[in-house]
Amino acid sequence: MLTIPFIRTNTELTIAGLTKKHVANPADIVGQLIAMDDKRKSLLQQAEQALEKSNAAAKEIGALMQSGQKELAEGKRAETAALKGDIKVMEEAARVAEKELTDLLVTLPNLPHSSVPEGKVAEDNEVVLNWGTIPTLTESAKPHWDLIKDYDIIDFDLGNKITGAGFPVYKGKGARLQRALINFFLDEAIKAGYYEIQPPILINEDSGFGTGQLPDKEGQMYVTQAEGLYLIPTAEVPITNLYRDVIVNEKELPIKNVGHTPCFRREAGSWGAHVRGLNRLHQFDKIEIVQIQKPENSYAALEEMSLHVQSILQKLELPYRVLRLCGGDMGFTSALTYDMEVWSAAQGRWLEVSSVSNFETYQANRLKLRTKIDGKSILCHTLNGSALALPRIVAAILENNQGPDGIKIPAVLVPYTGYTHIN
Repeated sequence: MLTIPFIRTNTELTIAGLTKKHVANPADIVGQLIAMDDKRKSLLQQAEQALEKSNAAAKEIGALMQSGQKELAEGKRAETAALKGDIKVMEEAARVAEKELTDLLVTLPNLPHSSVPEGKVAEDNEVVLNWGTIPTLTESAKPHWDLIKDYDIIDFDLGNKITGAGFPVYKGKGARLQRALINFFLDEAIKAGYYEIQPPILINEDSGFGTGQLPDKEGQMYVTQAEGLYLIPTAEVPITNLYRDVIVNEKELPIKNVGHTPCFRREAGSWGAHVRGLNRLHQFDKIEIVQIQKPENSYAALEEMSLHVQSILQKLELPYRVLRLCGGDMGFTSALTYDMEVWSAAQGRWLEVSSVSNFETYQANRLKLRTKIDGKSILCHTLNGSALALPRIVAAILENNQGPDGIKIPAVLVPYTGYTHIN
């Protein structure tokens, strides 16, 4: 979350950043925030002045009573009573002003890093790297939603029967491929120095607020009716919230955690060919990497996380590209995001499989996540990335590796799957 001291000190930078993220009327919003803060400060100052007058009058009462000036003393009592009433009104007005200020602040996204390109839609994202050779398939090649039926490995009809659309059932070699990918991704992260966490998959409102899902993404999250708990959209949320209201020892930084969880997204309003099969689901498995860093190290950590995800894609022999997202296409809480997309041969298009983001202090400010350096308390930087989300990885493996002998499993996965082909 942005802070008023930062906005006051960096007014033009804030307006420019909000403009790049396509926030409507950013100059008006910034002006409104500063005016709200001025009002809050003025009310508190008036309350403080009234308190000083009340204290001074209270001191006079005793002296007046001792000197027999009872009438004057009663007048002072009436004055202090009136001042106390005024103070109560002014303090309540200041609380209301502060709430209004906070309510507006939480609607503002993080400011983008200077390297974030201008733009509003996905087509404006910057391609920073391409890797691998695009496979050439025969004319008889099929998209994954046909392949899964041919080999009976994933069943959407059964999932629809049990739950609804977007909740597939994985069967036989399909289930084993899921388990293989989860274990492979976790092993790779642990080798890279990440500490494994298995967090809850239900979160409370404070946790959703801490990482920026609330109040921004209520409509995309499933919520339990009785308890008001949210099913997580990603393991980033519970893992990062482990450090809510924590002052981390400087010697413990960086913190590097990894976790596997199912993820749940309503994806309200999704339609079209791009959502067919595994391309977009309401429930899916994902391995998430999370880092907590000193501010000066966070962008080096972001590059390290990007390279980690790329190394996995290379081992899976999947052609991919890396995008630097433009201001209009990046997340609400992110300062800089890299997307990794794999090539889906049968669909003839790129599929996003990972986002790696630096949130700088935006989440840490909401979380009250700090460290002390040279005796000074400072906000940490938080980062997270998908390493990786399974559905589109599975789609690309199935489509890119189909042949006359069935679907060939990438060599790195064979020790995990126990089979070389789906046939």
